[in-house]
Amino acid sequence: MTISLASAVSRLGTETAFDVLAKAKAMEQAGRDIINLGIGQPDFPTPDNIVQAAVKALLAGHHGYTPANGILALREAVAEDIGKRRRCTVSPDAILIMPGGKPTMFFACLLFGEPGVEIMYPNPGFPIYESAIRFSGATPVPIPLHEETGFSFSAEEVLAKITPATRLIIVNSPANPTGGVVPRREIEILVTGLERHPHVAVLSDEIYSRILYDGVEPVSFLEFDSIRERLIVLDGWSKTYAMTGWRLGYSVWPKAIIDKANRLSINDHSCVNHATQWAGIEALTGPQGAVDTMVAAFDERRRVIVDELNSLPGFRCVNPGGAFYAFPNITETGLSSRQMQDRLLEECGVAVVSGTSFGAFGEGFVRFSYASSVDSIREAIARIRAWLPTAV
Repeated sequence: MTISLASAVSRLGTETAFDVLAKAKAMEQAGRDIINLGIGQPDFPTPDNIVQAAVKALLAGHHGYTPANGILALREAVAEDIGKRRRCTVSPDAILIMPGGKPTMFFACLLFGEPGVEIMYPNPGFPIYESAIRFSGATPVPIPLHEETGFSFSAEEVLAKITPATRLIIVNSPANPTGGVVPRREIEILVTGLERHPHVAVLSDEIYSRILYDGVEPVSFLEFDSIRERLIVLDGWSKTYAMTGWRLGYSVWPKAIIDKANRLSINDHSCVNHATQWAGIEALTGPQGAVDTMVAAFDERRRVIVDELNSLPGFRCVNPGGAFYAFPNITETGLSSRQMQDRLLEECGVAVVSGTSFGAFGEGFVRFSYASSVDSIREAIARIRAWLPTAV
């Protein structure tokens, strides 16, 4: 007898960065010297004041369940932080505390997606967007991100793709994998245009909103009142506070659907780790110097990696405006994105991620994470420079 699985399982994609990480770790264990520029994880430790807040919470007995939407003190801290950084007012009752960012993506797609529905998403973009859309039964409609505009999108191009079947548009700025930042003007045009399409909701993934360069100010969809009642905003602690393994995120929901999102939380994970939530409060309300230090280090690494990549034959790399990813064009090398990913790891000991891992429009590109030291970046590029003449 052969077991049968639901057809939806076959529609699930994956996040190739974790596959590359696993292979790189296996090669390291076998004795290879690997420089990992693949995984999107800060190489900084979680600041000590945040760690100590979690320890204090555990010692104080915060071991039990919490409300599914998170402890009130954390939701109040999130609301206050949003007010300071995004210059808008959000009620703690509109906030759900989540175990990371991905549950918000899945919840949004499950709430809006079904057969016959279209959901728009950035391409190249974070691979879980397309995976979650397909899993829901909806049709994924890619929003092309253009190298010549720094991997922003054209708001008019997005608006032109809207049909009566469109229910949700996913936006990510600053973006993974490109580091692209959507200019305020494009967001304003999109928001104004959406007034003609009241049936369309927006999921704005703003997880990298604190990691911006060259004095660029973050733009949040929360600033625009006309969209608030059909807007979901995703953010969290993983990138900003080097808390990837803590699995702590949050989302802001419209009044009309937050109860349904909260019910999904109850069905899915009950609640978020209790002590971790107290660590989240300390992260938001405590000293912010560690964040400034990390962003300054990322900025230095950004300048180094872009200069180094542009010095390689067959590579060209636009300057990322945010996050900690470079997304060079490699078409002139003659290698496909997957060939470049696999050969750099196997022949150079440098882990990167194929652009096609982030959608079909990622062909001809690879993602380098510069959440690693300047010395590691320089050594990785030196290896690639020495290897290229024999590889292409």
